[in-house]
Amino acid sequence: MRLLRLERLGRLFGWRHALLSGLLGAATALALPPLHVLPVLFVTIPALLALIHGVEWRRAGWTGFWFGLGLHIVGLYWITDAILIEADTFWWVVPFAVPGLSAVLAVFIAVPCALASRIRVGWPRVLVLAGTWVLADLLRQFTATGFPWNLLGSVWEVPGGFGDVFIQPAAWVGVHGLTLLTLLVAATPSIGLGSTLSGAVVLAIWAGLGVWRLDRPLPAGPGIAVVLVQGNVPQGEKFDRTAAQRNFESHLDLTREGVTRAAGKPTVVLWPETASPFLLQSDANARAALSAASSGPALAGSIRFDEAGRPRNSMIAVTGPGPAAAVYDKAHLVPFGEYEPTWIPLAFNAMPGGGFVAGPGPATLHVNGVPPVGAMICYEAIFPGAVVDPADRPAWMANITNDAWFGDSSGPRQHLAAARMRAVEEGLPLMRAANTGISAGYDARGHELGRIGMRESGVLVLDLPGALPPTLFARYGLLLPLGLAIGAIGAGFMVQMGSKTRHV
Repeated sequence: MRLLRLERLGRLFGWRHALLSGLLGAATALALPPLHVLPVLFVTIPALLALIHGVEWRRAGWTGFWFGLGLHIVGLYWITDAILIEADTFWWVVPFAVPGLSAVLAVFIAVPCALASRIRVGWPRVLVLAGTWVLADLLRQFTATGFPWNLLGSVWEVPGGFGDVFIQPAAWVGVHGLTLLTLLVAATPSIGLGSTLSGAVVLAIWAGLGVWRLDRPLPAGPGIAVVLVQGNVPQGEKFDRTAAQRNFESHLDLTREGVTRAAGKPTVVLWPETASPFLLQSDANARAALSAASSGPALAGSIRFDEAGRPRNSMIAVTGPGPAAAVYDKAHLVPFGEYEPTWIPLAFNAMPGGGFVAGPGPATLHVNGVPPVGAMICYEAIFPGAVVDPADRPAWMANITNDAWFGDSSGPRQHLAAARMRAVEEGLPLMRAANTGISAGYDARGHELGRIGMRESGVLVLDLPGALPPTLFARYGLLLPLGLAIGAIGAGFMVQMGSKTRHV
């Protein structure tokens, strides 16, 4: 006896079927950061399974598409805020940007639904749906530069102790592994009361493992304080020449305040993405001013120009008025925001000279007076398994970003949640400086140490925690969720074949 008899939903046709599928996807987005309405998953995922029950695979695929469209439109609405900053030029893009991107991402849910519909109802279908869903998420991490946003594993990143507990398994299986577990548990009401109770047991074990990991002691920190500076510069002023000196001085004042708060402890200052309106790599006066204010090493976001005269979005390590001590160039650039991709047949000519040039990839910066640091700039924090150089493991991660483009929306909060997950996966503390917020620090288990809220100007001084030994995920990366996904699909087929054998 199934707990929820929702098979009647599969009898809906036409626009009613599409509308219901889209509304279910939109409701599922309520479980994502920052709302975390987790109970909704125990309704929407069983309902999705009911909608693909007893229908041919094409219709099941369209069901998944409409579901994915609703999920991503609600989950990505904040992208419109970035377009509206330059509304005079790009107003015409507004009706197409979020729906168009959401339609592309919806395909990665349509295919799993189409495949799962061909599998026997019950655990075989649930296992195949969950496994193929994760495979699709892994694929979209690499397709067309990748965009692994709105991952269902992120629903557990609830601020505070509850989230601390439930994100700990990411240290073993990553956020993609949490997506697999989430789908399996959320689908249990569609199978029956016994399976629902089994899902409750899984959640209890999940919580127990989280508590166990959190109770283990952390290594001592290196005895250095990180000064996080949040200048709260509106996006319209970022490259305004008349405001450049004022904004630079504001960051210097906040830096001096933070160093004073550190009370003589060795410090490293962290400024947000493109925080310096002056080119730190080539401007000795700007480096001297920053060095004098920080009284020690500083890591600051700044544009630089390479030997070919092409711009790069960079993190510059400053230790004095001399040459930059180290440089990291952003590797994962934002399509249309930082460059025009060649794989799009349309030319928008929004990026002079084709835009920024990408760096080579994850890197560890070695700067005197600073523990080895893994640099991440903005968008790069959303890519699990691709934020640290495994051949040169850092002692901590520094994420600088400018989320002013997205206003006071869910976008910056989702971005923060993704960065937090990287700390758990890698077993490394993470310090994050965001232009308009949210700036925050996390220990190696994703526990928040402090934050500066949205649209606030301020400084946060945090002792740098110790790093954990490489986690299982840090060692094997995306191979782990890949293996789990394939295992789930294989188990689904095995259960189906066993059922057929028993009925022969």
